[in-house]
Amino acid sequence: MAAALPLLALLAACQNGAATKTDASAFPEPNRPVANVVATQFSNEPAREAANEAQIVMDWADTRPGMTVADIGAGEGYYTVRLGDRVGAKGRVLAQDIDRAVLTRLGERVARDRLDNVSIKLGAQDDPGLPDASFDRVFMIHMYHEIAQPYAFLWHLRPALKADGEVIIVDADRPTANHGTPPSLLFCELKAVGYRLTGYEERPDIGAYIARFAPQGDRPEPSAITPCAAPEPAPELAPEPAKR
Repeated sequence: MAAALPLLALLAACQNGAATKTDASAFPEPNRPVANVVATQFSNEPAREAANEAQIVMDWADTRPGMTVADIGAGEGYYTVRLGDRVGAKGRVLAQDIDRAVLTRLGERVARDRLDNVSIKLGAQDDPGLPDASFDRVFMIHMYHEIAQPYAFLWHLRPALKADGEVIIVDADRPTANHGTPPSLLFCELKAVGYRLTGYEERPDIGAYIARFAPQGDRPEPSAITPCAAPEPAPELAPEPAKR
């Protein structure tokens, strides 16, 4: 029982203070496939660390000590623990996932490693449930294509950002059904909910692109959101002629 108390405290952290939720039925459905969740991590940690992935992304996002950040779709915690180290004792990290079993394992890791600046929280496909005006950076790493209700999710996320807060998205440039998001589709979906693109870079060294967004103007009413057109399918390549 004593050993379980720190984990229970972590699981209960940050459950309150989120903005009032609007039902997902008020938002348009995306005009593209949503990838199935097939794993709780994009790649194994040694391979990602060998590529210096987290450090590249955190540097690009200008993540600094003392910041409050969120790791959405935290999975096994590759970014969570490194964000905790980056923001330091005066910063805070909220790690979130929609899988309770994953959060339990992550909570055990956080407790075992005594990451006192990290809390964890159960999320939902249509609402991250984050407290208002709280985050300098919200990271969404190789998970955007798995969000079943992107317009509702992004709409509910907006109030959680501080005045100068930004959303950082890392994904692969391929169809959503193949566990990626074409950049043009990403830009369109975030623009539809009132975000502007503030930075973009292709990073072959980590096998992905990085995009940065900030809220712009008033948050639109759910009924005013126009869904983006379905992305054009990749052209089929003609078979190569038989070699003699």
